[in-house]
Amino acid sequence: MTTDYSTIHQPITEPLNPPLELDEDQRQFFDDNGYLSGIKLLEPAQCNQLLESLQTLMEPDSVNNELWHEIHLNESGDPDAILFHALGAWRIDPHFHDLLWNPSFVSVAEQLLQSPVRFWHDQLFCKPAKHGGNVSWHQDYSYWTRTTPMQHLTCWIALEDANLENGCIQYIPGSHHWDLLPITGLAGDMAAIRETLSETQWKRLQNPVAIELKQGYASFHHPLLVHGSARNVSDRSRKAAVINAFADGVTAHSDKPLLKGIPAFAAGEKIEGQYFPILKCIDPKSSQY
Repeated sequence: MTTDYSTIHQPITEPLNPPLELDEDQRQFFDDNGYLSGIKLLEPAQCNQLLESLQTLMEPDSVNNELWHEIHLNESGDPDAILFHALGAWRIDPHFHDLLWNPSFVSVAEQLLQSPVRFWHDQLFCKPAKHGGNVSWHQDYSYWTRTTPMQHLTCWIALEDANLENGCIQYIPGSHHWDLLPITGLAGDMAAIRETLSETQWKRLQNPVAIELKQGYASFHHPLLVHGSARNVSDRSRKAAVINAFADGVTAHSDKPLLKGIPAFAAGEKIEGQYFPILKCIDPKSSQY
């Protein structure tokens, strides 16, 4: 039987990278633009270990593993535009589990949220070479309205070099100041969001910023920032891990389940417990913070 690592709320492998301190310019850039990129979280050897684990997780027989919250071998449904997307790797693999407690990630998340942070959920987004699918323009919080207040943060980590050619993430700077938009689909038509935007917003969408990242580097973004990524038609794959976090104290907005396979919280109840651990910079050798 597969071990459920969600019962362990500290690292179980080797220590990861040290805490990072943001400067005032970085914090101001995030406030103004809704994102902060180029943050080194992992060394190449750490990324390669995660890629080795990912290869196993992506095998078709992983689909029936009861610990996944979601797993889609191809979110798009189009065999010529494959987008592997899954939630729950931290419960299955020790290296993806420990990624949550990486002090480099936790320290930046605490500074951007200005709060102790809890884990929300993880994601894997993988595009194969030559026929990788796109991720349509969206805001993350449109999928998370079952929580309140809106104090979430997304961290997108390049496990392989990501650039425009192989479908890196792209942002619309300042769009975190827009209102919450309705869901128009995660994969498929990049222009589906058009019907929800004003003319001014649509024009802004024509000038995205490509977030090109070297292996092991990450980008953090606000839950309302509009973002997406184009198809991968290059000769290189593009694999990424995503950690979604929220400020300690966020509560459930309704009594609907927050994730598949997780008991529901009552409306107004603080989100915490086994599946939403507090994240701290723990040294597994000393168990000291």
